Amino acid sequence: MSSPVPGPSYRAVLRVTGACRLLIPALVGRSSYGLVSLALVLSVVHATGSYAHVGVVVGVFGATVAALSPLRARLIDRHGPCAALPPMAALFALTLLGLAVTTWSEGTGPGVLVALAAVAGACAPPLGPVTRSLWSHLIADRALLQRAYSLDTVVEELIFLGGPLLLGALLPWWPPPIGLVVGALLVPTGTWGLVTSPVARSLSRRSPEGSSAPAPALDTDVTPRPVARGGLLTAVALSGAAGVALGATALINVAFAEQHGRVETVVFLEALQTAGGVIGGLLYGAVSWRAGSRTRLVLISLALGGGVAAATFAPGVAALTALLFVVGVVGAPLITTSYLLADESVAADRRTRAGNWVNTAHNAGSSVGGAAIGALLTLVPPSTAYTAAGGVLVVVAVVVLPFSIPRRRVRPLRGSSWAVPSATSARRRR
Repeated sequence: MSSPVPGPSYRAVLRVTGACRLLIPALVGRSSYGLVSLALVLSVVHATGSYAHVGVVVGVFGATVAALSPLRARLIDRHGPCAALPPMAALFALTLLGLAVTTWSEGTGPGVLVALAAVAGACAPPLGPVTRSLWSHLIADRALLQRAYSLDTVVEELIFLGGPLLLGALLPWWPPPIGLVVGALLVPTGTWGLVTSPVARSLSRRSPEGSSAPAPALDTDVTPRPVARGGLLTAVALSGAAGVALGATALINVAFAEQHGRVETVVFLEALQTAGGVIGGLLYGAVSWRAGSRTRLVLISLALGGGVAAATFAPGVAALTALLFVVGVVGAPLITTSYLLADESVAADRRTRAGNWVNTAHNAGSSVGGAAIGALLTLVPPSTAYTAAGGVLVVVAVVVLPFSIPRRRVRPLRGSSWAVPSATSARRRR
């Protein structure tokens, strides 16, 4: 990750024709996910008064989101976002409204809530992976695409910071299910804006033969991109391991704050880590790195794992807050680079699925990390748990490190030709 050079500006990303038309509705639709998770927890508590029921309902929601995520991504790659996303968004919004109605008053049985949560998780539209896939179709230049992905990651960080704050502002006036109602309004609104954007509509145009006509790339750089063999597996593995480390860290932070007698400080820990992610994402995207995506991803993973493990030596909350800020600075570039590597490792008509696998691995890893560290914390202190959480990512990064070393390219013989499809010439089955 050495030898950085200045990259294109964020203004250059927003000047690309269709960029703002893509970014704004994506922000609106994905804002729902910043609300729904916490609103669902509070709504089930409000309706049932049982944390056991909360665990079942939220667990079913998360399990169906993760288990059916590849299927939803495949439907989008096969039929195009304009055909596949609206039905998902409509059904998701209706089930959120159903959950809001059933949890508005106390005394609702858990069976109905579990069923609705299962349907909601099964049809949750993968707006994040779709947005990143559309970025890759909109922008051919790799340096500019890195900046776009960094901007996208920063937006996502802000969504998950602002969602709970918005819900907190609503709760003094309304019961918790109001968050589900707002989420149900945001999803179809953002989805409609997304699928009516020029880049989404261009991917849905079919040629007479039945395959999609190539969408016009709106960037002037049409340099062919080599496919990174095995890159998708590396991106998925490290994204999943990072999810384990960060998911575990979120729970360890609570135990650490409780150990030091200041449980309420966990809110500031999470906020500072998110702020670090925003700054890290912006800085990382501002530079064009000479090292390849796979090499950068491994090195960033080693840094993130080491940073989490270093929390073992934090003497108090103040030191941990500073360290978690650094972890956030490194975490956002890891997510950005995972999506970049996945994007360049597959054909154009599989980008949504590739990005979705990265996203699913991270979410699944986060769930596994939280569950595993919860059991571990009954046996060891938080300081030791930080070592275990960071160690998982370090070990996975070390395992894939030999495969990240660039190999010397073989120069083709005179007279031969290698045809590598570019972002603007590849045929897309959308």
